[in-house]
Amino acid sequence: MSRKSAAIAKPREPERLPLGDPAVRPTFRRERSALNKGIWPVAGCDEAGRGPLAGPVVAAAVILDPKRIPRGLNDSKKLSPEERETLYEKICASAEVSVAFGSTERIDRDNILRASLWALASAVKALPVRPRLVFVDGRDKIDCGCDCQAVISGDALVLSIAAASIVAKVSRDRLMKRLGAEHPGYGFERHMGYSVPEHVRALDRLGPTIHHRRSFAPVTARIEMTFSVTTVTAVTAEADLPFSAPSA
Repeated sequence: MSRKSAAIAKPREPERLPLGDPAVRPTFRRERSALNKGIWPVAGCDEAGRGPLAGPVVAAAVILDPKRIPRGLNDSKKLSPEERETLYEKICASAEVSVAFGSTERIDRDNILRASLWALASAVKALPVRPRLVFVDGRDKIDCGCDCQAVISGDALVLSIAAASIVAKVSRDRLMKRLGAEHPGYGFERHMGYSVPEHVRALDRLGPTIHHRRSFAPVTARIEMTFSVTTVTAVTAEADLPFSAPSA
């Protein structure tokens, strides 16, 4: 067999799939850059609970201490409940932290976006130290009395926003567990008010509580359904009343 034939006959190595990019983790790069320019304190803020059918939207603001940053900070959605609880305690012990709640009444009155932005701004203003710069998760800047930079996917990129996402998530989860104890049957302590089948079935069976967002379509539909049933029942009951002819 010629060298050429041998080369042709030699089995080719299978193609290897390219290695994926390393998992993105938040860094302190943006905060460090501001610090090097003499801009400090720098806060990160984020919210939890835009999507649920019940409960408030909760916002948190955090100013990390550059010398005492807890290890393991990450986007709260990438952490287990146990990891979030542990990091929550470490953040509160080492950083400046504040939390603000956008009530269901505010959500129904203003809409969820405006209520969220209000809560974020309120959390920043409630910090014990006034920041000079704030990084906020998302597309929208907030009116917080200082410079603000909106960072899309900020909870996965900016360390102080990641810390705020953990504080907001843990704070809201703890509140929803308390509401679950006060309103048994809805499962708030498990689904935190999100629109899961268990929650929808409870709404059909029990109707909305005072903590449900009446401007959200699934809740509005149940309220209208209950009103329709009540109206029909009332009309039927009235029709069944004995008729008395007016006296002459």
